[in-house]
Amino acid sequence: MKKLELPLTRSDLSGLKAGDEVLINGTLYTARDAAHKKGLPLDLKGQAIYYVGPTPAKKGKVIGSAGPTTSSRMDKYTPSLLKRGLVAMIGKGKRSPEVVSAIIKNRAVYFAAVGGAGAYLSKRIISSKVVAYPELGTEAVREIVVKDFPAVVAIDPKGGMIRSMK
Repeated sequence: MKKLELPLTRSDLSGLKAGDEVLINGTLYTARDAAHKKGLPLDLKGQAIYYVGPTPAKKGKVIGSAGPTTSSRMDKYTPSLLKRGLVAMIGKGKRSPEVVSAIIKNRAVYFAAVGGAGAYLSKRIISSKVVAYPELGTEAVREIVVKDFPAVVAIDPKGGMIRSMK
């Protein structure tokens, strides 16, 4: 299992292959449909976005259940975000041919997180704060810090894909 430290560089990603299991550490951002529609007011250079709308945190917890959402809903926004410097996305499900092309062109990567494991994944999030669009509630943009967040390289920088992406 490979360990990755955020933010990521293109060289960090260059050796990744579809199917590689990784543990992600560091700061990343959350954003779903509503935030993408409004535009992401972030410096995306070297950054990763986790497509998640976590449930409210229970007392004493950092965040509620935080399982990945279906990534294809963000596909129309993804090519322009990759041009702005985004290097990685974490979600679930297939991506459009346009997104796959943009991933290759920008030497980015798409990680898959396990759907249905939101309670487990929330334990890998050690801090969380809203940084944009608090009016969106659970879909607000958050800055989260993750420790040993498990994912699989679903689409690598050369366009290699795991079987479920084909």
